[in-house]
Amino acid sequence: MSADKVGIKNLTKGKLPRLPFDRAKEMILGKNYELSLVFVGNNLARKLNKIYRNKDKPANVLSFALDKHLGEIFINLAKAKTDAGVTLLLIHALLHLKGLQHSSKMESEERKFLTLIFNYVPPSIKRYRCRQSPNKSDDHRTSDWLASAAHHWRRHS
Repeated sequence: MSADKVGIKNLTKGKLPRLPFDRAKEMILGKNYELSLVFVGNNLARKLNKIYRNKDKPANVLSFALDKHLGEIFINLAKAKTDAGVTLLLIHALLHLKGLQHSSKMESEERKFLTLIFNYVPPSIKRYRCRQSPNKSDDHRTSDWLASAAHHWRRHS
């Protein structure tokens, strides 16, 4: 695999979304970063989460920095459920590989890269929050926006 591309492996029976994986990697980590993106199901996500984080539940996403310019991301397709969910988890994991930790800065960077990668932000979106909001209407609004952005990107790519 060349450093300017993303190596993608699907270990599930699910269909992978058509999303700009290479573009997202390049914008966040740069051209020289070699990334392996692995889509897994609940069983493997749970096993990896237990081994590496000592949590006995399926992770939605795990990222591993293997070297300065080499990393691997595991996205649980069953947890992501939608193209929008995959997009959000991918950006979140890429930012972890870049060295960011959960914070308002990380949330701000997630918003920025969602906008840059899709080149589209519906005017109805006021804010986006990465973590689960206790207000389910916020989650629904975010999901609608991501789905709309993904649709816009596919039509214009």
